[in-house]
Amino acid sequence: MTEGAAMPELFTWEFATDPYPAYAWLREHAPVHRTTLPSGVEAWLVTRYADAREALADPRLSKNPVHHAESPGARGKTGIPGERSADLMTHLLNIDPPDHTRLRRLVSTAFTPRRVAGFGTRVQQLTDRFVDGFASRGEADLIHEFAFPLPIYAICDLLGVPAEDQDDFRDWAGMMIRHGGGPRGGVARSVKRMRAYLTELIHRKRAELAAGDAGGPPDDLIAGLIRASDHGEHLTENEAAAMCFVLLFAGFETTVNLIGNGTYALLHNPEQRAALQRAVASGDHGLLDTGIEELLRYDGPVELATWRYATRPVEIGGVPIAQGDPVLVVLAAADRDPARFPDPDRLDLTRRDNPHLGYGHGIHYCLGAPLARLEARTALATLLTRLPDLRLAADPGDLRWRGGLIMRGLRTLPVAFTPEAPQVN
Repeated sequence: MTEGAAMPELFTWEFATDPYPAYAWLREHAPVHRTTLPSGVEAWLVTRYADAREALADPRLSKNPVHHAESPGARGKTGIPGERSADLMTHLLNIDPPDHTRLRRLVSTAFTPRRVAGFGTRVQQLTDRFVDGFASRGEADLIHEFAFPLPIYAICDLLGVPAEDQDDFRDWAGMMIRHGGGPRGGVARSVKRMRAYLTELIHRKRAELAAGDAGGPPDDLIAGLIRASDHGEHLTENEAAAMCFVLLFAGFETTVNLIGNGTYALLHNPEQRAALQRAVASGDHGLLDTGIEELLRYDGPVELATWRYATRPVEIGGVPIAQGDPVLVVLAAADRDPARFPDPDRLDLTRRDNPHLGYGHGIHYCLGAPLARLEARTALATLLTRLPDLRLAADPGDLRWRGGLIMRGLRTLPVAFTPEAPQVN
């Protein structure tokens, strides 16, 4: 650490509002830094782009919590809240090859470019439905009325959750978002309810497939997992439930934050927003595509990559890491590293040399990234088209960011706009 340098305070509410100055300090003075997290767990923060990219692909850094040399006080304080007590640990965020390879192969068919593109009509329908709900009012909270419900219902459709049950998923997911940075009890109860429901739904779909209903087998992800399991892929019921759980958890909150953070960044950069609006209006979606990547880099939905644990003594950036130590790669810091991104604190929707780490790197690269990009493109294009004078309806200093460790997202995003005229049928 540089002599005389003032270490910034981490994980305060002020830090949550704008962590980037503190991350810049860490990149310069302590790029691999051991700290005590708010939970009391000690972990290493990796903040430079080159180190981060290398760590994300390093097989010596395991995703499996069994490698954590944890103290008794740290038990249960890593990973997704509630997953341990609900017996939902066996999923893609917590395992290594060969099990990771097997499970990822099973679920990857749900996120092929062709399948995601075919889901575009449904995403547009959902987007229009939620915008219809507030467009005539002239004001809205874009988080709770738009960015939050859109990916919830989309991932429910993808999983095959019946329409009559999807509001329950919205309630459970809402509990996870509201309390993700605070007490874990309410989250754990919601996760247990979700786990019980998913187990029952898997049983129900297996019975439907076995019965061979006249309407044909359902074409959804849960049915696909059951078919694979029944054809020798060795997917246990617990693995299937955990897989569905993590797809919901990872697939909705990242998209909530991408839409919310992205809209907020555009409102704060009116010239960039105006350029994107003109491009979308002209039918040119090229700027929208590069723009989504830049929004992921500039203020992405995932602040820190999920937990990793050293399986043996390793070095990161020349700093020795002991076996069993947790390592957290700070994606938000790496993606603003001036050694990799020129003028990194400026939003530039035309940026093309943009190998950001917003969705990770290596074998744990986010499987649902194509769906998240589709949802974000659809959401932003629709907002810019239907609500062209969209503006922030609050002082930026009054906005609050959720205080969780991994995700970065706004609690609310109040906006105003000229009301849409009611549609006459």
